[in-house]
Amino acid sequence: MKEWYDAIKEAQSVEKLEEIRISVFGKKGVLAAEFAKMKSAPNDQKAQIAKDLNTHKSSLMNEFTARKITLQTLQLQEAMKAESIDVSLFTSKSQAGALHPVMETMDRIVEYFTAMNFAVKTGSMVEDDFNNFEALNLPKYHPARDMQDTFYFKDEMLLRTHTSPVQIRTMMNTKPPIRMIAPGAVFRRDYDLTHTPMFHQVEGLLVDDEGKVSFANLKYILEDFLKYMFGDIEVRFRPSFFPFTEPSAEVDISCVFCKGEGCRVCSHTGWLEVLGCGIVDPNVFKAVKYKNVSGYAFGLGVERFAMLIHQIGDLRSLFEGDIKLLEQFQ
Repeated sequence: MKEWYDAIKEAQSVEKLEEIRISVFGKKGVLAAEFAKMKSAPNDQKAQIAKDLNTHKSSLMNEFTARKITLQTLQLQEAMKAESIDVSLFTSKSQAGALHPVMETMDRIVEYFTAMNFAVKTGSMVEDDFNNFEALNLPKYHPARDMQDTFYFKDEMLLRTHTSPVQIRTMMNTKPPIRMIAPGAVFRRDYDLTHTPMFHQVEGLLVDDEGKVSFANLKYILEDFLKYMFGDIEVRFRPSFFPFTEPSAEVDISCVFCKGEGCRVCSHTGWLEVLGCGIVDPNVFKAVKYKNVSGYAFGLGVERFAMLIHQIGDLRSLFEGDIKLLEQFQ
């Protein structure tokens, strides 16, 4: 029996140990053969032989069980070592996620204005005609409404065409002074290289209850903001018309592609239009029942800024899920 004790102790795997178990304890194993020999043994020796065999059987089983536990423990430790992950290990091949370029641009815009003590306000994407148009000095049948191809529902409800309704609702529920921006998605029936049915705007509003807001205040903050976004650029203001501001202006920056020398992107003018602004029209304050106040407002398209910052030629590329394009922003 000594050879079987040694075999159990020297087994190096659970599989090898199982082979030994079958050879020793199986129906055709050595113990079964030894018990079978008792038939031919003298009757007075059978009891002692059976006692000795059962002693060996019990002892071998104890050895087998102990060795099996040892081998299984070693096997588990090796498996855990092989499957372990070093969470501190750095690899340049890791696929890191990234913000969408539009959302990243939105965050940069919001970051600037919150640092300038502007509150961030949001509102519903489904609006009524009053807040989206009439309160902004755009009465029914006003020709400027045609500039904003609108998605209408029943009962004069619509998908907002700008985030200006957030400004109206804020003024109706808050007393001045007000410093706020309204970032969010807006909707218009348009689709080409520079327009999509859904896009994002950030509109700003400042209202002072002492009537001290001037165009110079507006000009200063927009020039500083545009240089924060685009770096070393020139800024110019052109007289324009918006129903909700008077006086109004379009704001241009020197072309970020050709540095103002003239190229296809800027139509060889050296300038790119980036936002609109102006002093809030008195009719808007009248609609929200404000008296003896002054303020300015401005609005910009986030996708327009993202296209200029990242030099993307087609606005639709930002929404088509082109992996080759989006991977560049990791």
